[in-house]
Amino acid sequence: MNPRAQLSRPPLERMLRIHDELRRGSLVNCTRLVKALEVCRKTIVRDIAFMRDRLNLPIDYNAQIQAYRYTHPVNSFPTVQVTEGELLALLVARRALEQYRGTPFHRQLEIAFEKLAGGLRDKISFSPADELRAVSFKNMGLGKADLTAFNALSGAVLKLHEVEFDYRKPGSAAPERRRVRPYHVANRENLWYLIAHDLERNALRTYALPRITTVTVTKQHFEKPDDFTPEKFFANALGVLGGDGNFTVVIRFKSDAADLIREREWHESQEMRELRGGGLELTLRLGALAEIERWVLGWGASAEVVKPAALRDKIRATAALLAATYKADSA
Repeated sequence: MNPRAQLSRPPLERMLRIHDELRRGSLVNCTRLVKALEVCRKTIVRDIAFMRDRLNLPIDYNAQIQAYRYTHPVNSFPTVQVTEGELLALLVARRALEQYRGTPFHRQLEIAFEKLAGGLRDKISFSPADELRAVSFKNMGLGKADLTAFNALSGAVLKLHEVEFDYRKPGSAAPERRRVRPYHVANRENLWYLIAHDLERNALRTYALPRITTVTVTKQHFEKPDDFTPEKFFANALGVLGGDGNFTVVIRFKSDAADLIREREWHESQEMRELRGGGLELTLRLGALAEIERWVLGWGASAEVVKPAALRDKIRATAALLAATYKADSA
């Protein structure tokens, strides 16, 4: 096999290089391109023909200067072809980026969108500012994450290096030093989390990134277990916190809340049963009860836990504390 053919650039990369040369008005002919792209003359001729005939780029050969040129300005290479429906989806995706503002991925997603949209401007005229007024997103309580800590942790996940950091648990006055093997970084319920094996506790733990400080990436390499996947880890969690338990949770919702429950996918295990009078019974299978307790309390008197008994008792105790907190003043 010809060594030059093995090292030649992919067709799209070659065409983008040719497009860039044409757009800048450089002297573009087969002799120069063969040398620059390290391919044969036949390949160059085929690439230019494809650009002209299939991509409808205005390429013309000027015999006087023995070079190719664009007959009129071309701002972008038409690498993306979309339908009207796909264009709408792209516009909605652009609006959806706003929910990630302030997170480490916002700028990268924004750049990716601009690259996609750039390939459409010669084919479709649209103004995102005008089109997107009909679509909006709003998430309450967007989480904050320190970009330096995020980059260090995500890099350690990719390179499989152990890390050390200070971590302050909710309600604690001072942080504790942790050494972990980072497996995965996840965004759950608008907050960034690190899933890692805690070496001191010899167990998987979930760490909220806003509570992590003073990150140190060590040179100690580790091997991630083959059976770890984020899907498996979060399978029995309502949101973030899973567990080793196996709880069947049954909650009954009154009619005023039932429609809101029907409208969403709350958990992969969910089962719904219609009740008389417009009510609804929701069944979930979870590994822990802490998150479901807070979720049920958020529905107030419109939700009633049927089982397990431990969760029903905990809700009852919390309700008593709430009643005491909000009791009428004696004065």
